[in-house]
Amino acid sequence: MPEPIKFFVRHVDRFNYRVGRIAMYLIFPMGAILLYSTLARIVFGYPVNWVLEMSQFLLSAYYLLGGAYSMQLDAHVRMDLFYGAMKPRTRAITDSITIIFVIFYLVVLFWGGVSSTNYSIVYNQKNYTAWAPVLWPVKVFMTLGIFLMLLQTISQFFKDVAEARGKPIK
Repeated sequence: MPEPIKFFVRHVDRFNYRVGRIAMYLIFPMGAILLYSTLARIVFGYPVNWVLEMSQFLLSAYYLLGGAYSMQLDAHVRMDLFYGAMKPRTRAITDSITIIFVIFYLVVLFWGGVSSTNYSIVYNQKNYTAWAPVLWPVKVFMTLGIFLMLLQTISQFFKDVAEARGKPIK
């Protein structure tokens, strides 16, 4: 593989690894918020109306920012009916073909995310609930997560092509 592709793969993998490791810790504030809600309702006797949405926003950031990291670790769910019996090189060829569809899907998703985020920022879009939070922060994280997943998918495509050629990228 040409050196610019190796450079891209190394840096995208390194960046997504770090983002994924940071996103992994979002589970703690989410747990703290849910615990606070439970304590407020049971001990103090008053419900907190922002907890559900805030935990949903954190969960969204958690899985969207961690998606590229999951792909890097090969932790996504895969149907192994035929795939598991394939040789590594055949798997790499299959992956390099099928990942093109994933890239197309992520490009369309990213385009929609940018459009939705732009709309949310321009019109100061708010959620239709009692708390009524602005939606642009979660949409920014959504679009960023999709973009990082797209970059990681392209990186994986290059690694699969290199593996199919018999010269894996280290």
